[in-house]
Amino acid sequence: MSNTDRMLDLSRLSPYGDTMNDGKVQLSFTLPVKNDEKGAEAAAELAKKMGLKEPIIAARKTLDDEFTFYVVYGAVVHTVDYNAIQVTTVEGDVMDMAEVSEYIKREIGRKVVVIGASTGTDAHTVGIDAIMNMKGFAGHYGLERYDMIEAHNLGAQVANEDFIQKARELKADVLLVSQTVTQKDIHIQNLTELVELLEAEGLRDKVVLVCGGPRITHELAKELGYDAGFGSGKYAMDVASFAVQELVNRNLA
Repeated sequence: MSNTDRMLDLSRLSPYGDTMNDGKVQLSFTLPVKNDEKGAEAAAELAKKMGLKEPIIAARKTLDDEFTFYVVYGAVVHTVDYNAIQVTTVEGDVMDMAEVSEYIKREIGRKVVVIGASTGTDAHTVGIDAIMNMKGFAGHYGLERYDMIEAHNLGAQVANEDFIQKARELKADVLLVSQTVTQKDIHIQNLTELVELLEAEGLRDKVVLVCGGPRITHELAKELGYDAGFGSGKYAMDVASFAVQELVNRNLA
């Protein structure tokens, strides 16, 4: 490999494994075949069709008589132009817990009411709990600990109709929806339904509506009619900072 090959070129970005631009990646998948040499060759051939050069079956494990799990190591042949990539992100300053409370006191003058839930058939609460519960996640306290936020975690499998009814009862300023189960795009259907119901009830323009989950992006959230979307790596302070600034910017407080 020449010195030129070792230089970072963001217009031809490639994965970094052992050296710059070597394109090395590792991926895993399961095939419904026996754990034998033929199955391993099938896994390697699939990896080649995915764009991996000289793939190596680093590991394979029998799941049962007819299913095998493979770990494949190889190098991608494609690159991307990092400089040309444009991403829609949530705008606004991110404040810590104390700064959010001070902002609310100064700009709103009362507690902000936030309700959150995993809606529809989604039974997973890890996401909404990380944002709402007092202990939070990864050292970041949840909204229940914020002095100027009245947080209500409704839990999982909350029907959209019940979620809206609770928002009315509590006079919620901010609605947070977590979606973890995403098979066959069921999260898209559920998130869309909530927006449609809020619009039918005349509430959509009166609240800050936020969704989050492992497959949620801000761009997707905006397309579905939400004010913001938060994916992995975001915490209560990110959500709270956006929500309270959005309340002020839209004169909803």
